[in-house]
This record gives sequence, C-alpha cells and structure tokens, in this order.
Amino acid sequence: MANRHLSRSIVLQTLFEWDFMSGREGKEGVWDDKKTKEALERNLKEFAPGLEDDVFVSSLVEQILKKSAVIDEIIKKAAPDWPLEKISIVDRNILRIGLTELLFGDRNQVPPKVAINEAIELAKTFGGENSGKFVNGVLGAVYKEIGEPGKEQISKKKKTEDEPVDITKLPVEKLGGALVYAKKPASKKGEDGETLFALVHDVFGYWTLSKGRIGDNPEIAGESVEEGTKREIKEEIGLDIDIKEKIGENEYVASHPENGKILKKVTYFLAESEYKELKLGSSGGLDNARWFQLSEIPELRIYNDIIPLITKAIEIISKNKH
Repeated sequence: MANRHLSRSIVLQTLFEWDFMSGREGKEGVWDDKKTKEALERNLKEFAPGLEDDVFVSSLVEQILKKSAVIDEIIKKAAPDWPLEKISIVDRNILRIGLTELLFGDRNQVPPKVAINEAIELAKTFGGENSGKFVNGVLGAVYKEIGEPGKEQISKKKKTEDEPVDITKLPVEKLGGALVYAKKPASKKGEDGETLFALVHDVFGYWTLSKGRIGDNPEIAGESVEEGTKREIKEEIGLDIDIKEKIGENEYVASHPENGKILKKVTYFLAESEYKELKLGSSGGLDNARWFQLSEIPELRIYNDIIPLITKAIEIISKNKH
C-alpha cells in the first residue's frame, strides 16, 4: 500500500474515534484535542510502524479539525437530502478528508483529481456497498461547482451567514439545460414511434434535466445560450439536439468556497434528438442517464422546480401533435 494511501487510512481511523467520542463524557473525561493526538499516535504505532510520512498524517488531521465547521457546511450544501448525522460515520469522515484536501490542501502536492480519487478508494475499502458512488458524487459535485481551483490560497475574508444577500450585486453564472425528447422507431410498420424523454440522475437520488455552464470555455467567444446548451448536452449525455423553444428559467444563489456567493441563472429549453443510447459523460454529481416513457415520469423522484418545466414541455409536444 502506497504511503499516502496508508496515511489517509490512519487519518480516517483517528477521525472515526474523534467523531464517535466527541461530546461523550466517560471515566476519562471529555474527548478533547489531546485525546485526538493520543489516538493518532496510537494508530500510527499499531497500523503503520515506521511510516515515513507521519508529518503528512499529523498535518492533515490538524487541518481537518481546524476546518471542520466549514467542511461540514459544504457537505450539508452538497448533499442537502442527507443530514450530516444521517451519513455513516465512515462516509462522513472520508468526505471531510477529501474536501479538506480538495479545497484547502497544497494542490502542487495533491491535485484535485487525486484528492477525489483517494477519497473514493477509502470509501471502497472501508465504507459500505454504495459509499464509493456517494463520495464520488458529493466530491464531484463540489469540484464541478468550484471549477478547477487556482493556485492562490483560500480567501481569509469572513462573511456572516446572517448577512443579507443583494442578488443584483452578485457575479452571475449562466447555465443552459434541456428536456430532450426523441421518437423511438415503431416496432411495426405503419405505427407511430413512441415519444421518450431523456433525464439524468444525480447522486442525491433525483432525476433531473441535463444542464451545464455557458460561456466558461475561453476558446468559444460570444457563445449564445442555445449554442452553449447544445454543447453541454452533447458532453453530458452524448446527444446532438435541435432546440425547439424555451420552457423556463430558474435562478438560485450558490456558495463558492473561494469567491463567495454566485447567482446562477439557468435557461431551460425543449429539445429534440435522434433516439440512441445515452452516454453519460464525466460530469461530477451524476450517476445515470436514461430514456423514460411519459407514463413513467410521474413515479420518479424529481426536484420541485423541475416539475413545472417538464409539464410545460409535455403540453407543447401534445399541442404540436394535433
């Protein structure tokens, strides 16, 4: 086992003890930083005698504990359907390790993709059956949200949670998405093909519409929302689409770990495509993509703000048939 992977295993073992024992008071008193340090030293002796990289281990544990409040907030935002206390103690602390390295680590030593992959390996080794997928989804979603972080240090400027947000002064990030439909070829000659709808599934358990950032590619100057949406759908699910019409807009405020709050504006379209197998790209936060019959959609778990968009799109398609 490589030194760094072993080191992270020791960190996970120590965090497990810290998390389990924190706030508990027994014969030996309240679990504190001193006991965490003692647990770390004991784990190093027992599981990694002679480990040459013990400075890395100590530094990572110290940084995680120092940043734990910030990291836990990010987990809550990245996994809103999973209250922190409901996430298994192993998965919870693997996320703390991965996010600390991803957001606050030395990226020359541990590049973002390495931080994510190492956390996934920990999850596969020590977590449950779905831990690897869950950790991959949460870290992938955070990585996609922030983009590849720069080399500069995380801003030390503090912002209070209660400070009111003036959305007119926030930087804006544009996104484009689409409900894509296609006619599946009829099984019998002379029959009309069935209309199917392409949806993507995120790691939080929801089926939603494929979308992506518009204008974030420096090689594409002056990209329109329609052009950007076509490009993003192609990258995310492998379809070439023909945009029919706009079906709505959503906007929300997201928190960027380095730059603060951003106003995200998403424009959604109804789009048609040739029926073919969907190929899910490497987009963080998604774990599936498939076609659905209209009758299947009401049974799916779908975000509340997406349901009106799907309803409107279906109405448009129905009118165009008559």
